[in-house]
Amino acid sequence: MEAKRVPPARKDGRIIIHFDYDAFYCSVFESKNPALRSLPFAVQQKQIIVTCNYEARRRGLHKLQLIKEARRICPDVIIELGEDISRFRDASKELYLFLKAYSWSGKVEKLGFDEVWLEVSDLVDYNMQLLNPHDLSQSWFQTSREDPMEGFSFDASGLAGHPYPPDWKQHGSSESVDDLTMRMYLGSHLAQHMRHQLEQQKGYTATVGIATSKILSKLVGNLNKPKGQTSVMPPLAPSGDDLGNAQTFLDGHEIGKVPGIGFKLAQKLRDFVLKRPAAFDTGLVYGGTRENVTVADVRRHSEVNAEMLEKLLGGPGSPHGIGFKVWCLLHAIDDTEVSQAKAVPSQISIEDSYIRLDTMPELLKELDGLARSLMTRMRIDLLGEEDVDKEEATEDGTLIRAPTPLISKKWLAHPKTLRLTTRPRSPLQPDGTRIRSFKRISHSAPLPSFVFGLSESVDALAERLVREVLVGMFRKLHPEKSGWNLSLVNLAVTNMAETAGESKTANGRDISNMFKRQDDVLKDFRVKEESPEPLEEQQDVVDGWDDDGELADDDRACCSECGMQIPMFAMLAHKRFH
Repeated sequence: MEAKRVPPARKDGRIIIHFDYDAFYCSVFESKNPALRSLPFAVQQKQIIVTCNYEARRRGLHKLQLIKEARRICPDVIIELGEDISRFRDASKELYLFLKAYSWSGKVEKLGFDEVWLEVSDLVDYNMQLLNPHDLSQSWFQTSREDPMEGFSFDASGLAGHPYPPDWKQHGSSESVDDLTMRMYLGSHLAQHMRHQLEQQKGYTATVGIATSKILSKLVGNLNKPKGQTSVMPPLAPSGDDLGNAQTFLDGHEIGKVPGIGFKLAQKLRDFVLKRPAAFDTGLVYGGTRENVTVADVRRHSEVNAEMLEKLLGGPGSPHGIGFKVWCLLHAIDDTEVSQAKAVPSQISIEDSYIRLDTMPELLKELDGLARSLMTRMRIDLLGEEDVDKEEATEDGTLIRAPTPLISKKWLAHPKTLRLTTRPRSPLQPDGTRIRSFKRISHSAPLPSFVFGLSESVDALAERLVREVLVGMFRKLHPEKSGWNLSLVNLAVTNMAETAGESKTANGRDISNMFKRQDDVLKDFRVKEESPEPLEEQQDVVDGWDDDGELADDDRACCSECGMQIPMFAMLAHKRFH
């Protein structure tokens, strides 16, 4: 039994960079109006502040604060309405593509609007080979496979940004630096270069974490906000009584703050350690608790091991092996891969929250708005352009290709599933209070094919989707006889089936585009028919053999079909050509 308490061996070979854009929602507005950066500024949704810039935070404002309270604390705060999230989606996509351009492996994963992971192990390993160990301070980092002049100069003898632990120092000379430490040096300089380029070219700042796993890179970036970067430095693995920097760093985190341990799992772990439910925070921060249960509290508990966690956390709806996965996370072991960049998102989701939503007319109005937003987003994210050759007739009736092709739209992916999710509000207690609930319920159905029609307007398609599909889905979730009151409604399309294309994740090759490009591809290999020249003029070309007297006149013959003079040894092949 004791052997089962031992986690697997660590795999500390990757270099992963995590970008977290600083006050992203505010930055979207500030990029259009830079004057807002020096003023207290906040973004409002419903009656709360969803985010505020660092000047506003300095004056006492914070996320999920009531607008009334924010204006009382900071009367000169500037507040913009952020209900329309399309501008944030577009900005997030633009920044994602900017960072993706630095990846060689294509391992670039986006989380929400404002977080991106990149695995840059191959890029770092390549540049490790370029280092001159005798002059590390004058190093060059090559960022392009093809162009050795594309990159930046840097000092490879030290780290860029902050280390964890803060008092970390590499002992010995630069020649004695171990391989992982040197690779962390290079990863930190690449992250710093990308941060600066992001700010100079796009006007956005980011806080960055560099580590050997996704979980550590995400968490360590929080140490130096904003516009900072932090690297988890070796030694990472435990040795004797030393836990290693990875475990020491993770142990101090509240269990609910660890990526991969969701809200429900964290609740179960807190209840187990405390032997009672943890008291919730009375504020607006969802999931916050007054009592902290740390990773160290759970990991050091005498009864906790992989088998016990499987019994505690497993059950209907839980993935197989959840206990072993959490056991590894508690020991700072995370071998989760950074996902391969995709040409299309894995799902598109639209949601809104409500103070009270309990009548059918109000629901139909909200469903119509969500459906319109969803299909508008589908057309933005899933429609691509393709050239369509237009043929025109000449005077003699011959069809020729028009000089300028038309631009047509095609679907890059077809979502197969439509999902409706609601969050019912708990009923009032006898004392007039209401128990806070975060439970969502969902119902899925096949996405009807008519939503992909481009001849109808989004408004018409949304109305049809609500009438023919969504009302029926909603009634399966909430039979009217029982009544309902909703605090949230989410509408999403999932189960993406990517169509044929050129991306690595595409479902096969796009045959139509292959045929359209074949003229350009085969132009150097196509046999061109030219009008025959007079025999006398051809003589110089054909008799090129005869310039140096190597082929006599009596070694040639005249083709009976075309009259061309051909060397005797080539006549058989020439006739086969005819």
